[in-house]
Amino acid sequence: MRIVKELVGKEVLGTDVTVMGKVVDVDFDIDTDEIVSIIVSKGGIQESLNISKSELVVPYDMIHKIGDKILLKDAFGENLDQLEDEIQDLRSQL
Repeated sequence: MRIVKELVGKEVLGTDVTVMGKVVDVDFDIDTDEIVSIIVSKGGIQESLNISKSELVVPYDMIHKIGDKILLKDAFGENLDQLEDEIQDLRSQL
């Protein structure tokens, strides 16, 4: 798939703009042709020396934006904002 070739090798950045690693593979659903997750290899000297290979599986819904780099969503911040809105709604009903 063309999208796999475009994603592999891209740097993945966390919400605090730290480099999480690079995309090494893409997991997709064959039936729907939708991306399910990306596999991110953690960088560093250990990986370049093949001493340690650790990977992260990032669900596709955790991706905020794809451009030259992949930016991840703030998983906790969005949930907190939603909870605060719900609390305000409940308070207004009292």
